[in-house]
Amino acid sequence: MDGIEQWTAAQQRVIALVGGRSVAQTEVTVPACPAWTVRDLFSHMVGLGSDVVAGDEPDDHNETWTRKQVTARADRDVASLIAEWEATAEPLREWMRAHGTRPLGDVTIHEQDLRGALGEPGAQDTPALAAMRDTFVGRFGKKLGDLPPIALVGPSWQWVSAGSVDDAAVLVRAPDFDLARAVMSRRSANQLRAWTERGDVGPYLEAFAVLGSLPEADLTES
Repeated sequence: MDGIEQWTAAQQRVIALVGGRSVAQTEVTVPACPAWTVRDLFSHMVGLGSDVVAGDEPDDHNETWTRKQVTARADRDVASLIAEWEATAEPLREWMRAHGTRPLGDVTIHEQDLRGALGEPGAQDTPALAAMRDTFVGRFGKKLGDLPPIALVGPSWQWVSAGSVDDAAVLVRAPDFDLARAVMSRRSANQLRAWTERGDVGPYLEAFAVLGSLPEADLTES
């Protein structure tokens, strides 16, 4: 996978997704990021690129940092945000050539957050999404501690924390895309319970909270 190419493709999809929206549409709350509207989330995505290029990137991508990106652009419309992101694109690609493709994770996760808010499904089977799934399932696995093995099983992808799927104490079966979003903390506890075919997923819910608390309401991007 060419991470820079995947970032560019995701950026173009997001611009097409948010460009030309009415003000009312851009002020819709993002269910996956309920403190933010569509415009707020897009402001963060744009601001992240600008900050990374400027050398302002804390290791933990903390809330103060991300809030500043949104606050600094509070009076900007989507068209001006798109212009900033387009101007930043090539400098950010140069940065990624030198430092790696960390920004790919942000755009990949938040593209789907925006799609969920706007009711525009798409890009659910990209190489970037598969790469982020594999990264985050690794982080999920590290949070399991001494819990018995758990298996995540989809139609064409599966993962088990130890041993085999057949021997796992807990088996969660769902579409591949939903499992990918689940390990990115984008599925609710109720959804995870509904997909559990064997065992009790309850003790594992904290491990699914890799990016913060699980959503209280069920999430979908379809």
